[in-house]
Amino acid sequence: MEVLEQTMADGPGLRTSIYCAGCYHHCEGCHNPQSWDMANGHWVTVDELLEIIKADEISNVSFSGGDPFYQVEAFTNLAKRIKEETDKTIWCWTGFTYEEILASEQLSMLLPYLDVLVDGPFILAQRDTQLLFRGSPNQRIIYLTPKEEDVIEGTVPLIKLR
Repeated sequence: MEVLEQTMADGPGLRTSIYCAGCYHHCEGCHNPQSWDMANGHWVTVDELLEIIKADEISNVSFSGGDPFYQVEAFTNLAKRIKEETDKTIWCWTGFTYEEILASEQLSMLLPYLDVLVDGPFILAQRDTQLLFRGSPNQRIIYLTPKEEDVIEGTVPLIKLR
């Protein structure tokens, strides 16, 4: 686990980005391959993360990695607490597609607490450095709530959860 405060790289505006360890997608050309190994992080409690998030009154939150969906229970707990205790938006990056997440009862438990999902594996052959907040055009920026209003190329219109 790594926390980067007041970054502008992981979504619009200032963000507190939480990078988790653990990813089995192993996308060729991944910008963060050291995050694939679950042992390459350090343990942080939800309470510790929430303290950091709440201390920054202006930054919203981003989950990245690794892949947060490989620690879905912990990230669901954290996201639920963020929504209960703050008015911050949450963006989340994953190598899973939205459809794969919906098909899994376990993975989909995180979706109700996210405002934006950036889905799909990075595809090196399609790499496009001009894209905002994603590395290849197959990755979608999916608005899950109406809280985010920024129009970003590649945004999928609001998807209502089942």
